[in-house]
Amino acid sequence: MEEIRELYRCLEKGYNSYPLHLPGTSYWKAMKARKHLNESIRRIIERRKVESSKYGGGLLGVLLQARSSPSRSRSTSSRSSSCGEEKKVFMELSDSQVADNLIGVLFAAHDTTASALTWVLKYLHDNSNLLEAVTREQEGIRSKLAMENRGLSWDDTRQMPFTNRVIQETLRSASILSFTFREAVTDVELEGYTIPKGWKVLPLFRSIHHSAHFFPHPEKFDPSRFEVPPRPNTYMPFGNGVHSCPGSELAKLELLVLLHHLTLSYRWEVVGKEDGIQYGPFPVPKHGLPVKIIPRRKIFT
Repeated sequence: MEEIRELYRCLEKGYNSYPLHLPGTSYWKAMKARKHLNESIRRIIERRKVESSKYGGGLLGVLLQARSSPSRSRSTSSRSSSCGEEKKVFMELSDSQVADNLIGVLFAAHDTTASALTWVLKYLHDNSNLLEAVTREQEGIRSKLAMENRGLSWDDTRQMPFTNRVIQETLRSASILSFTFREAVTDVELEGYTIPKGWKVLPLFRSIHHSAHFFPHPEKFDPSRFEVPPRPNTYMPFGNGVHSCPGSELAKLELLVLLHHLTLSYRWEVVGKEDGIQYGPFPVPKHGLPVKIIPRRKIFT
């Protein structure tokens, strides 16, 4: 796992680098790391095949199990046809393609969530009134859990409207996903301009999220703006359409659960001075966000 970790770090550093494929450049190192990372994961795949007929758990186990299962007999119903097509796609994946999918999941799930958490902690630290409002909401949830003698559930996370708005505003203000790449599959007319088929398009989500036309006073951190749903296609922290992030709900769930436990038990103070933002591959404070963690019981005793 240490080898995979180091290869991933090298790949990450070359994410936004200039695509100059010469020895010694960040791009060259990243492409080399990606090749070795693919090979390392393929070796794990081979071990899974040998060691267990059930391939183990996790996403890798699911992909391997689905690929190896016999095709289901197709029926005349559209649903059965759809399932058959999905099964066919799984069965056609090579080991290298399975490895590539796992690399994509690793990259998409690692820094994005960490960056979002960093910013939500910073915004709550800078806005103590919002931190206390989140805490009061979570204290209400905790009281309910104590009365019913149980732990936090999925349904409980659906009863955190204010905390959820704080997360929404964090994703707008920080714009973790600054942009994405798309390709025009046909000629597109847009405000008098023609985007020819095959041309690449770069939607800038950060510019949209910070447009005063869509979000008044965009520089202000204001969760109340999400008391009313934003206009369609103006709020896209996870992209949009059929290619939007499949892990969006999981990411929001992670943030809700962590804020539940963190705000109830701790307070934090930012250490050092702020010194700008580092945007590659995802936006974070330039020198990180070093904080001093203080148990709440020490604050109120």
